[in-house]
Amino acid sequence: MNVQNIVVAGKSGAGKQPRVDVLVQTYGLRQLATGNIFREYLGTFNKVRSDAKTDGLWTDGKFAADSAIRQALSPACAKAGVDVDAAMLGFKAAQYVDRGRFVPDEITNALLAAAFRAGSGKGFVLDGYPRTPDQSDFLLALAKDCGTRIDLVLIVDNDDESIVARTIGRRVCPNKTCAKVFHLEFKPPTPDGKCTTCGAAVVLRSDDTEEKIRTRLAEFQSKALPAIQRLSAAGIPTVSVPGNLPVFTDQAVKDSVLAVVQPALKG
Repeated sequence: MNVQNIVVAGKSGAGKQPRVDVLVQTYGLRQLATGNIFREYLGTFNKVRSDAKTDGLWTDGKFAADSAIRQALSPACAKAGVDVDAAMLGFKAAQYVDRGRFVPDEITNALLAAAFRAGSGKGFVLDGYPRTPDQSDFLLALAKDCGTRIDLVLIVDNDDESIVARTIGRRVCPNKTCAKVFHLEFKPPTPDGKCTTCGAAVVLRSDDTEEKIRTRLAEFQSKALPAIQRLSAAGIPTVSVPGNLPVFTDQAVKDSVLAVVQPALKG
């Protein structure tokens, strides 16, 4: 089956990762997650955050000129040995992530396009993108420009209160080569809080507080849901699976995903 790209959508914390894993393993795809891209750039900025002079670079929701941001970050970047442009993107993303808000389209699109083109525009499960109607339009144009397509949108459905409870219990492995995701109740790490794969101490993501989660849930209704509808209107098949299952096992997740995905892709 010639599957080129699949979008996995849903509220933040709905349970997308186990479904992404099924698609990656079944169809030989690679996960392209904007969240991971953001965290990489945020990590670069965090290396210089304490030393960087950022006062006045973000005022009333507007950034200073890029040249001013580079100039302000350059001394700290030189000291830490990090790329100033990467730190600048991390700084910009941080102003939104720290407030639990979506990163603006122009920043998100640029990061996504670079990674998408680097992979020849195919072989991806897109996770966390698109999240606005304009991002949907950008993705459709990007795929066309790359001579590829979006085959399917898979929505992981879950209610808000279940998501809040699930997300505040989420822990992740900070090791970039591992990045395994756990839940304190449903998929726990070791008893002493270590990753079961690499042994690193798992952590709570900075954006997994209840306040930030509820902000993201509100923005899903106003922005991400219309983005999904834009892809559907463009003729891309859209199917959904429940985020909660009566029995939550790897096999149950796989069966529920393939039960809706396989018929849609054959169609």
